[in-house]
Amino acid sequence: MGMLRVMSRRGDDRIIWDAQKVEAQDSEAVAAIREAERIFTDERKKGATAFKVEPGKTVERIDKFDRTAEQIVLVPRVVGG
Repeated sequence: MGMLRVMSRRGDDRIIWDAQKVEAQDSEAVAAIREAERIFTDERKKGATAFKVEPGKTVERIDKFDRTAEQIVLVPRVVGG
């Protein structure tokens, strides 16, 4: 299972997909991963930072969507003033 978490002032929004079902071309799983990729791309264009989080491994900053990642966390750009 993969998960995209988008941090916001409401907490976090989550999109979940099953990589095995994506490989089997399950229509719901394919739609979920496409939505996750779209959100990832849109948020990165707005300046969000993305991290790949996997148990037992160091958190890794990423610039491209990784559909094999167990969890991707998007942190929006912080604007102060």
